[in-house]
Amino acid sequence: MHDLVIKNACIIDGLGSPSINGELAVKDGRIAEVGHSVGDSHEVVDAGGLSLSPGIVDLHTHFDAQLTWDPYATPSNRLGVTSVVIGNCGFTIAPCKPEHRERTLKNLTHVEGMSLEAMQAGINWDFETFPDYLNSLESRGMVPNVAAFCGHSSVRTWVLGDEASDRAATETEVAEMKTLVLKALEAGACGFATSTLEQHNGEAGIPMPSRLADEHEMLELTGALGDAGSGIFMLTKGMTTTVPWLEEVAAKNGRPVMIAAMFVDPGDPDRVFREIDQIGEARNRGRELWSQVGCFPLGMEFTLEHPYPLEALIGWRPAIEAEGTEAYKTVLADASFRQSLKDEMKTTGVPNRFSSNNWDHMTIMSAHKPVHRDLIGKKVGSLAREAGEDPWDWFLDFGLADDLKSMFDCRLFNVDEDRVVELLRNPAAAITLSDAGAHLSFLCDAGFGLHLLGHWVRDRGEMSVEYAIQALTSRAADICRIKDRGRLVPGAWADLMLFDPKTVGRGEKRRVSDLPAGAARVDTPAIGLHGVWVNGVRTVDNQGDNLRDCGTPGHLLRDFADAL
Repeated sequence: MHDLVIKNACIIDGLGSPSINGELAVKDGRIAEVGHSVGDSHEVVDAGGLSLSPGIVDLHTHFDAQLTWDPYATPSNRLGVTSVVIGNCGFTIAPCKPEHRERTLKNLTHVEGMSLEAMQAGINWDFETFPDYLNSLESRGMVPNVAAFCGHSSVRTWVLGDEASDRAATETEVAEMKTLVLKALEAGACGFATSTLEQHNGEAGIPMPSRLADEHEMLELTGALGDAGSGIFMLTKGMTTTVPWLEEVAAKNGRPVMIAAMFVDPGDPDRVFREIDQIGEARNRGRELWSQVGCFPLGMEFTLEHPYPLEALIGWRPAIEAEGTEAYKTVLADASFRQSLKDEMKTTGVPNRFSSNNWDHMTIMSAHKPVHRDLIGKKVGSLAREAGEDPWDWFLDFGLADDLKSMFDCRLFNVDEDRVVELLRNPAAAITLSDAGAHLSFLCDAGFGLHLLGHWVRDRGEMSVEYAIQALTSRAADICRIKDRGRLVPGAWADLMLFDPKTVGRGEKRRVSDLPAGAARVDTPAIGLHGVWVNGVRTVDNQGDNLRDCGTPGHLLRDFADAL
């Protein structure tokens, strides 16, 4: 007798096979049988012809803090995600000594747009080391399955303390860091994550600790993966980190390398394809390199009170240093400050997330003063041209006149969908980059999988549903060596998603205030999602809402051996 049978379903196995109409049986949390008639069960769900697939595996999240107070990893599970990988970019909360907690949280507030008040109110610091952190998560329980990277910036802060963002490490300090990474891998880390991205800055614009690592440190810490014979190296790549160098790391350690974030940049649209070609060449030489790509236009909502997208600009540094003080408005009005921004826009090869091409993709979403509300919905670029002004002058003057409270929505990357589809179809693509758990006041891309199925599969017809599901499930699981997940085959864990391919997608953005201390976040509901199961337990109902009596069926994933 099975525990659960889902019948009358269009079954998509996650392995790229043609879909079939049939039934799926679950016993003791695992898939027991898939076929046309699978026998009796204690519980039967009639899918009514809807599609049944593995749950989505999200390889790029930042739920490290949130999971300590929210076992659901809101909103990911109710957007079809059954497994999340945390610790991306090396921005984690463990290991962390008590004297470094405030520094760690303030850095996360800046670099990942997390609410300081929410983290201060929500995190229960019952851990210091990385193994302690994993044990803490496991004892609390979780709704989705969770795999965790050991994060470079946290490891560096543990060893170097207040100097972590100031200098290179000594050989002794590097050896101590490597020992921490090895212990993390032994405890169940899925790998080691870091960032060399130039705009990854913490409080007051100070570089995140990982950006101070020299080549010796990087080679030693990634070498821990080779020494352990397990784990994946995840890197958010800056301009000085090249794909050929990452190929050398993969060759040296014999471990996979996953590179973020591969977007089509309006300022240099061919750059990502040059790097994708290099990744393909490395793969042809037997090196396992993967590119993290996104299926959304990367956009953020922001005000000038905290304009995260602009902080990528070198010329914005004086504003970062003055933010929150009386001098901030003076800086924004200063002619020399503005000229530095205009000059930087004219340069090429600069590692920016913001360029002159973005003005025509920046929309005024709301205005504080009634006199400005007729501008809502208009583009900054066109408004500046109509006024005969440089976009920087128009934008900053308008923001100052509206007391810095105007809300802007700016699409930064992936705005040319005809080029984006080339990334999505690439065999080295890991389709992910939700950033779930981070940038909560700016964006919510946790529904990337539903968007892929609705927009790219159904609406644009750019790929088959079988291809898309494989990319979201078994391919993602296999990249991180997550065993027995992402596939609907007997013996695999029953992580399942039931959806309507005719309507599936994500809903309109909305703001909710459900974080600790009443902090707000951007949210998007699921559309066309009719059920989610984690390890055989239903966690989302047929309306796409979390089931509050589902318990914590998720597993803390600790085994990442190569055999799948």
